[in-house]
Amino acid sequence: MNKQMQDYIERIEQALDTYLSHEGYEGQHAIIEAMRYSTLAGGKRLRPVLTLEFCRVCGGDIEQALPFACALEMIHTYSLIHDDLPCMDNDDLRRGQPTSHKKFGEGIAVLAGDALLTYAFEIAACDNGGLDPRRVVQAVTALAQEAGYCGMIGGQAIDISSEHEMLSYEQLKELQNLKTGALIRAAARMGCIVGGGDREQMRAALIYADRVGLAFQIQDDILDIEGNADTLKKSVGSDARSGKATFPAMFGVQACKKMVRELTDEAKLGVSIFPDAKFLRQLAEYLVTREA
Repeated sequence: MNKQMQDYIERIEQALDTYLSHEGYEGQHAIIEAMRYSTLAGGKRLRPVLTLEFCRVCGGDIEQALPFACALEMIHTYSLIHDDLPCMDNDDLRRGQPTSHKKFGEGIAVLAGDALLTYAFEIAACDNGGLDPRRVVQAVTALAQEAGYCGMIGGQAIDISSEHEMLSYEQLKELQNLKTGALIRAAARMGCIVGGGDREQMRAALIYADRVGLAFQIQDDILDIEGNADTLKKSVGSDARSGKATFPAMFGVQACKKMVRELTDEAKLGVSIFPDAKFLRQLAEYLVTREA
Protein backbone atom coordinates (compact mmCIF):
# COMPACT_ATOMS: atom_id res chain seq x y z
CA MET A 1 0.00 0.00 0.00
CA ASN A 2 2.78 2.43 0.87
CA LYS A 3 3.93 3.09 -2.71
CA GLN A 4 0.43 3.59 -4.08
CA MET A 5 -0.51 5.75 -1.09
CA GLN A 6 2.60 7.87 -1.53
CA ASP A 7 1.89 8.29 -5.24
CA TYR A 8 -1.65 9.44 -4.53
CA ILE A 9 -0.53 11.84 -1.81
CA GLU A 10 2.18 13.35 -4.00
CA ARG A 11 -0.34 13.97 -6.79
CA ILE A 12 -2.76 15.55 -4.34
CA GLU A 13 -0.11 17.74 -2.68
CA GLN A 14 1.20 19.01 -6.02
CA ALA A 15 -2.30 19.80 -7.25
CA LEU A 16 -3.25 21.60 -4.02
CA ASP A 17 -0.06 23.64 -4.16
CA THR A 18 -0.86 24.67 -7.74
CA TYR A 19 -4.49 25.51 -7.00
CA LEU A 20 -3.45 27.66 -4.04
CA SER A 21 -0.70 29.54 -5.85
CA HIS A 22 -0.31 33.27 -5.24
CA GLU A 23 0.33 33.85 -8.94
CA GLY A 24 -2.17 36.14 -10.63
CA TYR A 25 -3.88 37.25 -7.42
CA GLU A 26 -2.42 40.64 -6.61
CA GLY A 27 -3.62 42.07 -3.32
CA GLN A 28 -4.96 38.75 -2.03
CA HIS A 29 -1.72 37.33 -0.61
CA ALA A 30 -2.90 37.48 3.02
CA ILE A 31 -6.00 35.34 2.51
CA ILE A 32 -4.23 32.95 0.13
CA GLU A 33 -1.44 32.50 2.66
CA ALA A 34 -4.01 31.57 5.32
CA MET A 35 -5.66 29.12 2.90
CA ARG A 36 -2.28 27.55 2.09
CA TYR A 37 -1.23 27.42 5.74
CA SER A 38 -4.02 25.07 6.76
CA THR A 39 -4.45 23.13 3.53
CA LEU A 40 -0.78 22.33 2.98
CA ALA A 41 -0.02 21.54 6.62
CA GLY A 42 -0.07 17.79 6.04
CA GLY A 43 -2.66 15.31 7.18
CA LYS A 44 -3.57 11.81 6.09
CA ARG A 45 -5.36 12.94 2.89
CA LEU A 46 -7.75 10.04 3.45
CA ARG A 47 -10.70 11.60 1.64
CA PRO A 48 -8.97 12.64 -1.59
CA VAL A 49 -7.08 9.34 -1.69
CA LEU A 50 -10.40 7.48 -1.52
CA THR A 51 -11.78 9.65 -4.33
CA LEU A 52 -8.89 8.68 -6.60
CA GLU A 53 -8.97 5.00 -5.63
CA PHE A 54 -12.71 4.53 -6.14
CA CYS A 55 -12.34 6.18 -9.53
CA ARG A 56 -9.56 3.71 -10.36
CA VAL A 57 -11.37 0.56 -9.22
CA CYS A 58 -14.40 1.63 -11.27
CA GLY A 59 -12.20 1.81 -14.36
CA GLY A 60 -11.81 5.58 -14.60
CA ASP A 61 -8.93 8.02 -15.12
CA ILE A 62 -7.64 9.30 -11.78
CA GLU A 63 -6.45 12.52 -13.43
CA GLN A 64 -10.09 13.38 -14.05
CA ALA A 65 -10.86 12.64 -10.40
CA LEU A 66 -7.98 14.76 -9.07
CA PRO A 67 -9.81 18.13 -9.11
CA PHE A 68 -12.72 16.58 -7.22
CA ALA A 69 -10.29 15.03 -4.72
CA CYS A 70 -8.66 18.42 -4.13
CA ALA A 71 -12.03 20.13 -3.80
CA LEU A 72 -13.00 17.61 -1.14
CA GLU A 73 -9.76 18.18 0.77
CA MET A 74 -10.35 21.95 0.70
CA ILE A 75 -13.82 21.46 2.18
CA HIS A 76 -12.38 19.17 4.84
CA THR A 77 -9.73 21.81 5.65
CA TYR A 78 -12.29 24.59 5.88
CA SER A 79 -14.28 22.48 8.33
CA LEU A 80 -11.19 22.03 10.51
CA ILE A 81 -10.41 25.74 10.48
CA HIS A 82 -13.93 26.54 11.64
CA ASP A 83 -14.01 23.62 14.12
CA ASP A 84 -10.92 25.04 15.85
CA LEU A 85 -12.44 28.51 16.37
CA PRO A 86 -13.17 29.70 19.93
CA CYS A 87 -16.91 29.61 19.23
CA MET A 88 -16.69 25.89 18.45
CA ASP A 89 -13.95 23.56 19.78
CA ASN A 90 -11.53 26.35 20.73
CA ASP A 91 -8.35 24.42 19.86
CA ASP A 92 -4.86 25.91 19.75
CA LEU A 93 -3.05 23.15 17.87
CA ARG A 94 -3.75 21.39 14.58
CA ARG A 95 -1.36 19.07 12.74
CA GLY A 96 1.48 20.10 15.01
CA GLN A 97 1.20 23.85 14.48
CA PRO A 98 -0.94 26.73 15.76
CA THR A 99 -4.49 26.67 14.49
CA SER A 100 -5.47 29.19 11.82
CA HIS A 101 -7.09 31.67 14.19
CA LYS A 102 -4.04 31.55 16.46
CA LYS A 103 -1.79 32.27 13.50
CA PHE A 104 -3.84 34.83 11.56
CA GLY A 105 -6.61 35.97 13.91
CA GLU A 106 -10.24 34.91 14.01
CA GLY A 107 -11.42 37.13 11.15
CA ILE A 108 -8.92 35.86 8.61
CA ALA A 109 -9.45 32.26 9.81
CA VAL A 110 -13.19 32.53 9.16
CA LEU A 111 -12.55 34.03 5.72
CA ALA A 112 -9.93 31.41 4.87
CA GLY A 113 -12.46 28.68 5.62
CA ASP A 114 -15.15 30.45 3.60
CA ALA A 115 -12.74 30.94 0.70
CA LEU A 116 -11.71 27.27 0.65
CA LEU A 117 -15.35 26.17 0.63
CA THR A 118 -16.22 28.49 -2.25
CA TYR A 119 -13.08 27.71 -4.25
CA ALA A 120 -13.67 23.98 -3.87
CA PHE A 121 -16.88 24.18 -5.89
CA GLU A 122 -15.23 26.35 -8.53
CA ILE A 123 -12.54 23.70 -9.00
CA ALA A 124 -15.00 20.80 -9.06
CA ALA A 125 -17.31 22.53 -11.53
CA CYS A 126 -14.73 23.99 -13.91
CA ASP A 127 -11.49 21.98 -13.86
CA ASN A 128 -12.74 18.58 -14.96
CA GLY A 129 -10.43 17.48 -17.78
CA GLY A 130 -13.09 16.84 -20.41
CA LEU A 131 -15.27 14.71 -18.17
CA ASP A 132 -18.84 14.18 -19.35
CA PRO A 133 -20.78 17.25 -18.07
CA ARG A 134 -23.48 14.97 -16.66
CA ARG A 135 -20.92 13.28 -14.44
CA VAL A 136 -19.56 16.68 -13.39
CA VAL A 137 -23.03 17.77 -12.26
CA GLN A 138 -23.59 14.47 -10.44
CA ALA A 139 -20.24 14.69 -8.65
CA VAL A 140 -20.69 18.34 -7.65
CA THR A 141 -24.18 17.54 -6.39
CA ALA A 142 -22.84 14.65 -4.30
CA LEU A 143 -20.20 16.94 -2.82
CA ALA A 144 -22.75 19.63 -1.96
CA GLN A 145 -25.14 17.13 -0.38
CA GLU A 146 -22.52 15.51 1.81
CA ALA A 147 -20.92 18.81 2.86
CA GLY A 148 -24.18 20.64 3.59
CA TYR A 149 -26.83 20.79 6.28
CA CYS A 150 -27.98 17.23 5.57
CA GLY A 151 -24.38 16.04 5.76
CA MET A 152 -21.29 17.33 7.56
CA ILE A 153 -22.80 20.66 8.65
CA GLY A 154 -25.82 18.85 10.04
CA GLY A 155 -23.53 16.64 12.10
CA GLN A 156 -21.63 19.63 13.41
CA ALA A 157 -24.88 21.33 14.40
CA ILE A 158 -25.98 18.24 16.33
CA ASP A 159 -22.55 18.07 17.94
CA ILE A 160 -22.75 21.65 19.20
CA SER A 161 -26.33 21.41 20.43
CA SER A 162 -25.72 18.13 22.25
CA GLU A 163 -22.72 19.18 24.36
CA HIS A 164 -23.14 18.08 28.00
CA GLU A 165 -26.21 16.04 27.03
CA MET A 166 -26.77 12.30 27.11
CA LEU A 167 -27.33 10.87 23.65
CA SER A 168 -28.66 7.46 22.72
CA TYR A 169 -26.51 5.11 20.67
CA GLU A 170 -28.59 5.83 17.56
CA GLN A 171 -28.28 9.60 18.06
CA LEU A 172 -24.53 9.38 18.54
CA LYS A 173 -24.16 7.14 15.51
CA GLU A 174 -26.19 9.58 13.39
CA LEU A 175 -24.08 12.49 14.64
CA GLN A 176 -20.83 10.81 13.63
CA ASN A 177 -22.22 9.43 10.36
CA LEU A 178 -22.88 13.04 9.40
CA LYS A 179 -20.03 14.94 10.99
CA THR A 180 -17.22 12.57 9.97
CA GLY A 181 -18.81 10.05 7.65
CA ALA A 182 -20.39 12.48 5.19
CA LEU A 183 -17.15 13.62 3.55
CA ILE A 184 -15.91 10.03 3.37
CA ARG A 185 -19.16 9.15 1.60
CA ALA A 186 -18.54 12.12 -0.69
CA ALA A 187 -15.15 10.65 -1.60
CA ALA A 188 -16.71 7.29 -2.47
CA ARG A 189 -19.60 8.80 -4.41
CA MET A 190 -17.47 11.19 -6.45
CA GLY A 191 -14.87 8.55 -7.21
CA CYS A 192 -17.50 6.14 -8.49
CA ILE A 193 -19.28 8.84 -10.50
CA VAL A 194 -16.12 10.10 -12.19
CA GLY A 195 -14.94 6.53 -12.78
CA GLY A 196 -18.23 5.49 -14.37
CA GLY A 197 -19.18 2.99 -11.69
CA ASP A 198 -22.49 1.14 -11.89
CA ARG A 199 -25.14 0.81 -9.15
CA GLU A 200 -23.61 -2.29 -7.62
CA GLN A 201 -20.18 -0.64 -7.43
CA MET A 202 -21.68 2.50 -5.90
CA ARG A 203 -23.53 0.42 -3.32
CA ALA A 204 -20.33 -1.41 -2.38
CA ALA A 205 -18.41 1.87 -2.17
CA LEU A 206 -20.99 3.36 0.16
CA ILE A 207 -20.94 0.31 2.45
CA TYR A 208 -17.17 0.70 2.65
CA ALA A 209 -17.40 4.46 3.24
CA ASP A 210 -20.01 4.16 5.98
CA ARG A 211 -18.08 1.46 7.87
CA VAL A 212 -14.71 3.15 7.46
CA GLY A 213 -16.16 6.54 8.39
CA LEU A 214 -17.62 5.28 11.65
CA ALA A 215 -14.53 3.21 12.49
CA PHE A 216 -12.34 6.24 11.78
CA GLN A 217 -14.33 8.42 14.19
CA ILE A 218 -14.40 5.82 16.96
CA GLN A 219 -10.63 5.37 16.59
CA ASP A 220 -10.26 9.16 16.81
CA ASP A 221 -12.28 9.11 20.03
CA ILE A 222 -10.02 6.37 21.41
CA LEU A 223 -6.88 8.31 20.47
CA ASP A 224 -8.27 11.39 22.21
CA ILE A 225 -8.10 9.30 25.40
CA GLU A 226 -5.08 7.07 24.86
CA GLY A 227 -3.11 8.96 22.23
CA ASN A 228 0.09 10.96 22.56
CA ALA A 229 -0.17 14.67 21.76
CA ASP A 230 3.26 14.70 20.11
CA THR A 231 2.34 11.79 17.85
CA LEU A 232 -1.14 13.13 17.10
CA LYS A 233 0.19 16.68 16.60
CA LYS A 234 -2.88 18.05 18.34
CA SER A 235 -4.13 18.33 21.90
CA VAL A 236 -5.70 15.28 23.55
CA GLY A 237 -8.54 15.10 26.05
CA SER A 238 -10.52 17.82 24.28
CA ASP A 239 -13.68 15.69 24.02
CA ALA A 240 -13.86 15.20 27.78
CA ARG A 241 -13.11 18.87 28.47
CA SER A 242 -15.88 19.94 26.08
CA GLY A 243 -18.36 17.43 27.45
CA LYS A 244 -18.85 15.89 24.00
CA ALA A 245 -20.71 12.64 23.50
CA THR A 246 -18.31 9.94 22.32
CA PHE A 247 -18.41 6.18 21.83
CA PRO A 248 -15.77 5.48 24.51
CA ALA A 249 -17.75 7.55 27.01
CA MET A 250 -20.81 5.46 26.20
CA PHE A 251 -19.31 1.97 25.86
CA GLY A 252 -15.74 2.10 27.22
CA VAL A 253 -12.46 1.92 25.32
CA GLN A 254 -12.19 -1.88 25.02
CA ALA A 255 -15.68 -2.28 23.60
CA CYS A 256 -14.93 0.50 21.14
CA LYS A 257 -11.78 -1.24 19.95
CA LYS A 258 -13.90 -4.29 19.19
CA MET A 259 -16.39 -2.10 17.31
CA VAL A 260 -13.60 -0.63 15.20
CA ARG A 261 -12.36 -4.12 14.34
CA GLU A 262 -15.83 -5.33 13.33
CA LEU A 263 -16.56 -2.24 11.23
CA THR A 264 -13.22 -2.61 9.47
CA ASP A 265 -13.92 -6.23 8.62
CA GLU A 266 -17.33 -5.26 7.21
CA ALA A 267 -15.73 -2.50 5.12
CA LYS A 268 -13.17 -4.91 3.66
CA LEU A 269 -15.89 -7.43 2.84
CA GLY A 270 -18.01 -4.73 1.23
CA VAL A 271 -15.51 -4.00 -1.54
CA SER A 272 -14.98 -7.65 -2.47
CA ILE A 273 -16.94 -7.10 -5.70
CA PHE A 274 -14.08 -5.04 -7.13
CA PRO A 275 -11.45 -7.14 -9.00
CA ASP A 276 -8.61 -5.23 -7.35
CA ALA A 277 -9.61 -4.01 -3.89
CA LYS A 278 -6.28 -4.76 -2.19
CA PHE A 279 -5.47 -1.10 -1.57
CA LEU A 280 -8.92 -0.39 -0.13
CA ARG A 281 -8.61 -3.35 2.24
CA GLN A 282 -5.11 -2.29 3.33
CA LEU A 283 -6.25 1.28 3.87
CA ALA A 284 -9.12 0.16 6.08
CA GLU A 285 -6.70 -1.99 8.06
CA TYR A 286 -4.27 0.90 8.49
CA LEU A 287 -7.01 3.05 10.01
CA VAL A 288 -7.54 0.44 12.75
CA THR A 289 -3.90 0.46 13.85
CA ARG A 290 -3.00 4.10 13.36
CA GLU A 291 -1.67 6.11 16.28
CA ALA A 292 -2.20 9.53 14.70
